[in-house]
Amino acid sequence: MPVKLKIKKGDTVIVIAGRDKGKKGEVLKVIPKENRAIVKGVNMVKRHQKPTANSAGGIITKEAPIHISNLAHIDPKDGKPTRVGFKILEDGRKVRYAKRSGEVIDV
Repeated sequence: MPVKLKIKKGDTVIVIAGRDKGKKGEVLKVIPKENRAIVKGVNMVKRHQKPTANSAGGIITKEAPIHISNLAHIDPKDGKPTRVGFKILEDGRKVRYAKRSGEVIDV
């Protein structure tokens, strides 16, 4: 059963484990059923593609999904990895915040 993920499309994350450790990128897509995300410029793989009416064939490079546990949010204040928490503001909105600095991630 999938759990509530703290990473959303459009977030800036850093890879904390694996061959791309240290790379930063923007989340393009989140796959909650598999606990994975596709991050721009991270976990690049080569795939053979047949030619179609729209595109030429050949070997293309694209992003493969990476497990959520290997990603960490980037703190908006200092750009370092941080954990994420939830809190409710005075106006009643539930927002995500960086535990490292206390800065609100959701705008």
